[in-house]
Amino acid sequence: MSETPLLEIKDVTVEFATRRGIVRAVEQINISLGKGETLGIVGESGSGKSVTSYAVMRILDRAGKIANGSVVFSGIDVKNAKEDAMRDLRGREMSMIFQNPRAALNPIRKVGRQIEDVLKQHVQADTRDLKEKAVEMLRQVKIARPEERYHAYPFELSGGMCQRIVIALALACQPRLLIADEPTTGLDVTTQKSVMDLVVELTRARGMSTILITHDLGLAAAYCDRVVVMEKGKIVETALSSSIFKSPQHAYTKRLMKATPKVGGTLRGLLPEDAELSPAASMPKISIDWSAKPLLEVRNLIKEYPRQGATKTLGELFGKPAPAESIFRAVDGISFSVAKGESVGLVGESGCGKSTTSMMVMRLLDKTGGDIVFGGEDIGVIPAAKFAVLPQRKRIQMVFQDPTDSLNPRFTAARAIADPIMRLGGLSKRDAVRARCEELAQLVGLPVDLLDRFPHQLSGGQKARVGIARAIALNPELVILDEPTAALDVSVQAVVLNLLQDLKDSLGMSYLFVSHDLNVVRLLCDRVIVMRTGKVVEEGTAEEVLGSPKADYTRELLAAIPHPPH
Repeated sequence: MSETPLLEIKDVTVEFATRRGIVRAVEQINISLGKGETLGIVGESGSGKSVTSYAVMRILDRAGKIANGSVVFSGIDVKNAKEDAMRDLRGREMSMIFQNPRAALNPIRKVGRQIEDVLKQHVQADTRDLKEKAVEMLRQVKIARPEERYHAYPFELSGGMCQRIVIALALACQPRLLIADEPTTGLDVTTQKSVMDLVVELTRARGMSTILITHDLGLAAAYCDRVVVMEKGKIVETALSSSIFKSPQHAYTKRLMKATPKVGGTLRGLLPEDAELSPAASMPKISIDWSAKPLLEVRNLIKEYPRQGATKTLGELFGKPAPAESIFRAVDGISFSVAKGESVGLVGESGCGKSTTSMMVMRLLDKTGGDIVFGGEDIGVIPAAKFAVLPQRKRIQMVFQDPTDSLNPRFTAARAIADPIMRLGGLSKRDAVRARCEELAQLVGLPVDLLDRFPHQLSGGQKARVGIARAIALNPELVILDEPTAALDVSVQAVVLNLLQDLKDSLGMSYLFVSHDLNVVRLLCDRVIVMRTGKVVEEGTAEEVLGSPKADYTRELLAAIPHPPH
């Protein structure tokens, strides 16, 4: 490390004024970052990681302030600097990649124009070469056809491409400090690797210092020189990344390591020794009859969309089929089955068709061709809009990716769980509905006294339990799990995964588990289906596919997973 740090945080305490009084989000932390160094800050939600970065950038909201200590960036006292000076520093000298790329971009402004805005604000280009420099930034972050993408809006781009646009915005003025706040959350493993490799390549070429904020220990181990571990607003451990994961010293670091899914691990092995299991864990297990007819059979399933910008030909207007070049096939003739009581993982990169497939099976989306046979009935012929009110709806339920967005903010936890019960469960009396909600809450390990709270009053893990309780409220035969733990911390993820396994074993449900986290799929699923560009490239038991893959693409996915050293 350089003798003179680029950034020095000394005894910093950050406080927020709330209706219940002063809350300390960060307490007496000390961090030093050298020139050209990459520092990882790891910890769970609420540990103070993001608040620390906001204090460095001085973008805390009005209720927050740096109460004590100092933040010095390149000799500048950030705590006491005037806002005009800070506005000039942000973007030009220090920049940030925010966690949600779509939320960080202006949805009604072309991405090229947004890069130009940053360049103009910091006088990095004049009107003659603004567009040229914006296109060059798109090229540097490896956006295909940058001249064309310059005119694109964020909603026209994938999550991975939006993340690259955010990186282009952050690096447009060649700052000396880059803060990346969970830059790969929600991205598939290959996109995650390409995004992180890109960040490392660009920052090293420019001699920049980087702070990587993440709850992914494998990511920190793979890309950081040093790691700071935070818990409840305090730093509990700091060490070289090469040593902290091999021999963690603090109990909290050890707990994070234990909760991280890894090759050769088990679901129970993710939990701390004193963990309380859900009531479902003690219920009798239902064995799978592998000789029985599958619960779900998908045959030659196809989903087509008109390509962007394609207009109907005269022939199409008179009933003729659309020409092949104007059609995009998102799902291309795939077939698979799910047995009663079986868990099947559906994996692949963003855009491979796995979510489209699950939406068709869930009957939220109509198919273009093929069959969806559930319980011996071809439910694929029933229009999605009509299926929602049929009795068959309660036999297939879904747990959505984001536990916050999937809950109505105006509904209490009890009302959210009660919704399918009142619509399709045949219960209408208030006492009976409440009793069923309490029964479900106890089954998923949600304290009954939390049922009257609204989503914003619950933690991520508690909201995930509400979503699971709602999904199993009608005793479905098939539950579709769409990245149900992607937004959760590793310790909360460990508890939720064990809960899902216990519920499956005790209630005999089948799972279609859509995920990009292959280590999680390895632990929870009996079989795995690997998709690429709308087709199945490999299928088999989890042990076969993820242990000895036959397809090159599957090997690429496995190679892209970052692993902490052991």
